[in-house]
Amino acid sequence: MNNHFNTRGNAPVLTLAALAALFAFGALVWFGGSHNFYTPAGYVGYVTRGAVVGKTEYVGTQAGPTSTGLGWMLHGINISVTPYTYTEEFNGSESVLSKDQLKVAFRVHTIWNVRPDKVKEFVEKYSTLDAEDNPDKIVQVAYANFVRERLRTAARSEVQKFNAMEIKDNIDKIGEVLRGNILEMTKDTPFNVPSVVVGNIQYPESVSEAVSNKLAASQELETREIQIQIAKKDAEKRVAEAEGIAKAMTIVQQKLTPLYIQHEAIEAQKAMVGSPNHTTIYIPVGNNGVPLVGAVDASGK
Repeated sequence: MNNHFNTRGNAPVLTLAALAALFAFGALVWFGGSHNFYTPAGYVGYVTRGAVVGKTEYVGTQAGPTSTGLGWMLHGINISVTPYTYTEEFNGSESVLSKDQLKVAFRVHTIWNVRPDKVKEFVEKYSTLDAEDNPDKIVQVAYANFVRERLRTAARSEVQKFNAMEIKDNIDKIGEVLRGNILEMTKDTPFNVPSVVVGNIQYPESVSEAVSNKLAASQELETREIQIQIAKKDAEKRVAEAEGIAKAMTIVQQKLTPLYIQHEAIEAQKAMVGSPNHTTIYIPVGNNGVPLVGAVDASGK
């Protein structure tokens, strides 16, 4: 009887121990299966909840920096929503034939990002990678699958509308048309493309050499034209100077009459008479006592 009562008396102790063990096991399982999914700044997290039986379900999105807090079987994918700059090369075998059938190499620089409010759509419709993949690789693969080839096709089409030597003068126009095409193509999608720039136009070596020679010849012609203009101006200057000298000589010759010279000689004598320091000068004079003006031959006549 005592043993019977002792066994029954230990039952509550065993029950509590079992409950404690069960609780500890449950806590271990819960903590082991729970996660605190963290999303850093510049990213939007796509959060899901796994299941022991059944399928994973979508929980929501969260803009970083933040975390979900500890939750049962929480997982997620962080998608970068900061701008990316990608460069598409069109060179070598990828060079594009211009309208006049010349191969032209160029680059298209694209700035784009995933729209933060469309991360759910991006993950479910455009992403082909897993949560363990690098976030940059996730968006890169999505860009390659949806945007890249469409952009390259549009770029080829626009460049082919121009002759080779016209492309550089229409770079901005080509870029704007491409951007318009991309905006229309990505409208209502998770892809935001604010900028498309075409640059680094390169022509075949023979064309580049011909352009360089033409430019050098043009510069030489321009230099010669400037030299001709300078020579013309110098000639005009010399003509003007000669005309000025001729006019001056005409004026002087008109004024240098015998009467004028006699008048000047008399004025000079008057000035000398009034001067305290003077030298006597003997001047040939005529009948009226004025200096003689005229040509005198060797015989004195």
